[in-house]
Amino acid sequence: MNKKNSFLLALFLLVWSGFSQSKELTYNEFLGYVKKYHPLVKQANLNITEAQVQLMQARGAFDPKIEIDYDKKEFKDKNYYSLFNGSFKIPTWYGIEIKGAFDNNEGIYVNPEMNTPNQGLTSVGVSIPIGQGLFVNQRMADIRKAKLAQSLNTAERDLQALEIIYEASLRYFDWKRHYDEVKLYENYLKNAELRYKGVSKLIEQGDKPAIDSIEAGIVVKSRKLNLEDANLKLTKSRLALSNYVWTVDAIPLEISETLSPESNLKNTIEEVLNYKKFNAFIAENHPKIQAWNTKINMLEIDRKVKANALLPKVDLSYNYLSEPSNFNQYRFQDYKLGVNFSMPIFLRKERAGLKLAQLKIQDSKYSLEFESIQLQNKVKAQEQEIVSLKKQLDYTNRLVSDYDVMLKGEDRLFEIGESSLFVINSRENSLVSAQINNIAMENRWYTAIISLYQSYGKPEL
Repeated sequence: MNKKNSFLLALFLLVWSGFSQSKELTYNEFLGYVKKYHPLVKQANLNITEAQVQLMQARGAFDPKIEIDYDKKEFKDKNYYSLFNGSFKIPTWYGIEIKGAFDNNEGIYVNPEMNTPNQGLTSVGVSIPIGQGLFVNQRMADIRKAKLAQSLNTAERDLQALEIIYEASLRYFDWKRHYDEVKLYENYLKNAELRYKGVSKLIEQGDKPAIDSIEAGIVVKSRKLNLEDANLKLTKSRLALSNYVWTVDAIPLEISETLSPESNLKNTIEEVLNYKKFNAFIAENHPKIQAWNTKINMLEIDRKVKANALLPKVDLSYNYLSEPSNFNQYRFQDYKLGVNFSMPIFLRKERAGLKLAQLKIQDSKYSLEFESIQLQNKVKAQEQEIVSLKKQLDYTNRLVSDYDVMLKGEDRLFEIGESSLFVINSRENSLVSAQINNIAMENRWYTAIISLYQSYGKPEL
């Protein structure tokens, strides 16, 4: 076992045992595990490898090729024919093909045009398309599109990684929210139980009516009900969060009950995400916009191929012929020349193909413009939302503080007999509601920040 795996195993044991001094799983540590080890992040990285393989596959169209054909027929002691043809072809970028060949044909029934000298016949030649395929052809287009696919897959990798980080962060925020709610209800359950015991003693002493014990008991039962529901939500959120914690060997981990979320998240989240370093949002840098631009560039390559199909097919070929023993003695009169020409009369198929390619480009440009504006407006709205939620969070903090002061004042009045249990419970319920609202507001603020981070489009893997 290497050092890295040993460290992860040790960390795993610490998580389960709960004996470490710090039982917090900080947001920064959690994101580190998500970015490095989550299977979907690794899957997103496979897109880059896939694009590299596609490029290698496209380059294979320019690989030199060896071809050998041999046919022989003998019947009743007669050599009908013996045909041998071997060639070596080298495709080039601009559709030009270089070819070397050797032919050796013999037999009593060989077509006269295929006859060769006894030693065979060598040839070296070139084939040049002077219409379709010279400056634009499918092989060139495949190479260019494969190169663009690398940029496209990188952008799609970033989008997928952003989505995973976003979803994982939401699960972490939910975990923190329900954890804080559990701690809140645990605290108020203790208060309710103490108040119930105190009221019961006062009733025994004759200082309080018996009905107060019923009211105090109702509060205890309500707090227990609240705590049980909060514990259920905490368990579900912890298990949902565990979906995003993996080891380097793709082993899933389960968040231990002894772990707690970061208590100081309110002060560290902006530093962890560090989204403010981008200063201003630039739509062109977003992976979604980069993906659309790349798709448009790929469609533009297809358009050029379709436009090239409007040209006539004119292929010229020239081959120098020679016997193997006389190959170095060049003779202008020994050659094979070919010209191939073809062109549809109406070009309806070709013109329709070009028009469809142009329509696809225009359609993609409309989508690009819409996505760009949508992203810019989304970022502006999210920035305003963060500012507003920050103010609302300050207000809820003040409300919690004010309700706390009111409850403490009411407690003092109750101690001197100038208040009732009903009023104290009412004050406490208002304080609990304010604190629950404050926790929910914090959660909304965290969600707004991670949403803005996602909109900026910088996963930083």
